[in-house]
Amino acid sequence: MPVDLDQWPLRADPHVPTTPEEIAKDVRRCRDAGASMVHLHARDTDEEPTWRGEVFDDLCQAVAEEVPDIVVVVTTSGRNWNEFERRSESLGIEGAGRPEMASLTLGSMNFPTSASVNTPQMIEQLATEMRQRGIVPELEVFDVGMANYANYLIDKGILTGPHYFNILLGSRGTADVSAANAAAVLAALPADATWAFAGIGRFQTAANTLALSLGGHVRVGLEDNPYYDWNDRSPATNPRLVERTVRISRELGREPATPDEARKIIGLSPVVRPGAVAAELR
Repeated sequence: MPVDLDQWPLRADPHVPTTPEEIAKDVRRCRDAGASMVHLHARDTDEEPTWRGEVFDDLCQAVAEEVPDIVVVVTTSGRNWNEFERRSESLGIEGAGRPEMASLTLGSMNFPTSASVNTPQMIEQLATEMRQRGIVPELEVFDVGMANYANYLIDKGILTGPHYFNILLGSRGTADVSAANAAAVLAALPADATWAFAGIGRFQTAANTLALSLGGHVRVGLEDNPYYDWNDRSPATNPRLVERTVRISRELGREPATPDEARKIIGLSPVVRPGAVAAELR
């Protein structure tokens, strides 16, 4: 089970972690609750999003020290900037905090008040950089066209596997959460794909439950959803979102996997960090 520890645009909620130390402790709580992967965004001292490698380095090292067995995934998002040099800075982390995976969005899209631009050239550049560094892409798909484009990149040898897809449903301007959209995207994925559903905003729990019912995996977290209950707007925390998803998964007869089990499911190489004891969902 991946958990995304970023926040919606502003830190209006005191439960949102922003410093490396806060985020590392939140990762520990999420790991204890059942998460096996963590998708990291970095923020400067003013709490604004940053691309700077030294901030990502501090963040990734703090997480690896606090939770040595967690699967570390970094962002290469183009929502705030679109220069390759900035978007690829997070890929250069070395040492214990070296990321095993990194997000790679497979197309451009509109959010309610902004756009995320991902040109074919940018996608190929980031994919190539990840491949050269031995980092596995977390392939982010917001509609069936992005899944189709993944197959094109696989045919060209730009994506070489393992193929892990994070399918995000419910964002205004892209695919809604529906059985028809889920079926269309899943049908377009390569046969060897491992996939997870994430739901945007009020649709997070619905998308997660749909994935669990279909035998897939899930992503939860404050980047996608700031509220635990959208009716009363009660704020969420990352650990509470993980706990709810684990509770639903167990009701459906599925146990959260450990990070090492998640690596086997995805096809990642084993990683042993100092202090590690050698969630996706079974």
